[in-house]
Amino acid sequence: MSPAHLPPPRARVAEARRNRQNLIAVATQAFAAAGQNRVPLEEIAKQAGVGIGTLYRHFPTREALVEAVYRDQVDRLRTGSQELLANHPPIRALRLWMDLFVDWAATKHGMIDTLRAIISCGRIESDQMRGGLVAVVGTFLDAGARAGDIRPDADAETVAATLAGILSVAGADEQRDQAARMLNLLVDGLRPPPAST
Repeated sequence: MSPAHLPPPRARVAEARRNRQNLIAVATQAFAAAGQNRVPLEEIAKQAGVGIGTLYRHFPTREALVEAVYRDQVDRLRTGSQELLANHPPIRALRLWMDLFVDWAATKHGMIDTLRAIISCGRIESDQMRGGLVAVVGTFLDAGARAGDIRPDADAETVAATLAGILSVAGADEQRDQAARMLNLLVDGLRPPPAST
């Protein structure tokens, strides 16, 4: 394409932004669907409707793509918590957010080896990952304690560890029903005890 036929700079920037977000969305779905299997980057580019060169311009390595997916999902967990708290009582918002967390964990299965490599080289710190989870859980617990629908002695570290434990034993796609039952039990345990008469 000659320079005279190139779209204006703003249009190219907007298109590049759309391509990047589309690649992240497609990669997220592909990693979640792949389970432990490795998804070829060519397949992600094809599903996103772009060439492999476009993928590599945005994400020069598999690690760069996995890191972008991870950070996008963490942002969605944070944003999701705020939206849920704005629209539901805290105990209900927490339970709905746990479903988002289960979806996030499913995405991680298809990129776990690459994610481990990113953590081992220090680009993402495991303490940072855990701290982010604890902070979001703490937001729900604080809101619930103020509203009176979550017990005030609930500890964010303990709830986050329990949530991670549930997903370690029932995190596979075929275990969604079992995970849901376990999460319901966790939420029931967070409700304040009935007032004594």
